[in-house]
Amino acid sequence: MGAMPTARRGHAWPDTPTQECDQREMLVPPIPTPPVQTPAVPTPTARPNVSRRDFLAASSGAALAALTVPEAIAASQPASEKPVSNASQPIVDTHVHLWDLSKLRLPWMSLPKGKPLAHNYLLKDYDAATAGANVVKTVYTEVACDPKQHTVEAEYVINLCRQPGSRMAGAVIGGSLQSERFGDYIKEYAQNPYVKGVRMVLHDPDRPKGMCLDRQFVENVRLLGQLGLSFDLCMRAPEIIDGVRLVEKCPQTRFVVDHCGNWDSQSTDAKLRAEWEKAMREAASHPNVVCKISGIVATARPGQWKPADLEPTINFCLDSFGERRVFFGGDWPVCTAAATWQQWLEALEAIVANRSPEFRKRLFHDNAVQFYKLT
Repeated sequence: MGAMPTARRGHAWPDTPTQECDQREMLVPPIPTPPVQTPAVPTPTARPNVSRRDFLAASSGAALAALTVPEAIAASQPASEKPVSNASQPIVDTHVHLWDLSKLRLPWMSLPKGKPLAHNYLLKDYDAATAGANVVKTVYTEVACDPKQHTVEAEYVINLCRQPGSRMAGAVIGGSLQSERFGDYIKEYAQNPYVKGVRMVLHDPDRPKGMCLDRQFVENVRLLGQLGLSFDLCMRAPEIIDGVRLVEKCPQTRFVVDHCGNWDSQSTDAKLRAEWEKAMREAASHPNVVCKISGIVATARPGQWKPADLEPTINFCLDSFGERRVFFGGDWPVCTAAATWQQWLEALEAIVANRSPEFRKRLFHDNAVQFYKLT
């Protein structure tokens, strides 16, 4: 997911990097199909760069009161009733946040700007939000709970995965990778078929630039690779280069760049954009790094955004990482800062409509299945 409120006991909002490739790299047999042609997407507008989390903190309340989307999507229509443009396309949603406040403590909810999301978001709510879409499997992503409850969170989501008929097929659980005790914690889950990786958000104010390059942090990320688990890179856009340096130190670990590298879709900072693009290309040059196409809609301008605002960054990520190393993430419910889950899906479908059916199938389904070994 990406980001929301500001500081909170050293943990980030639930959204809110190697030269040797692990042999589990995604490989999908080619399916020759002619490309579909659609009109070009217009050039977007933007604003000064701010962090994903800070932007969400500033906009969440108003956005939840007035969700907005392209003209083709009826914003006033309940999400469960919105038409889905390609209901036949199987979808794996690799970025789902759920929380039951009777089980988990989420410190960021005590802050005023965390309150719009300060209630339960359960499987039944996700089912309602995605009704009509052919979501066949999902992957849970950690929700920045109290670090003392990482085990509670892990057990909670594993239980959800075990439920008969559950579409939740895997989980990226939380962890404190700066801790010397992380190894003992993660080894308890290394053989669990539902635990696929770990995330620790790095863009909180109390998490300084370069934190992921500290010795203990690097050792723990290397351990993830030894255990067959991935690590999600969720960090400030200007610090993606730190993620690249981490990747270089951990060649046996697979990495996921969350949220299109956390670029702010409204930024007009050309210098920062050039630096970010260079860092993202470096990340993409490592075959054990993939990019999750998620989260960016939460940085869009509430009440005014359109797919064209997101298109340059999404296409940059798709082209940089290639069709075998990208996959879709809904980032629900954080996406509701600017859009319903359905609206985000439809916007992305519009952006990739001129790509081949094979590309779209990999983006929305095949790559995630292979990367996470979903069954």
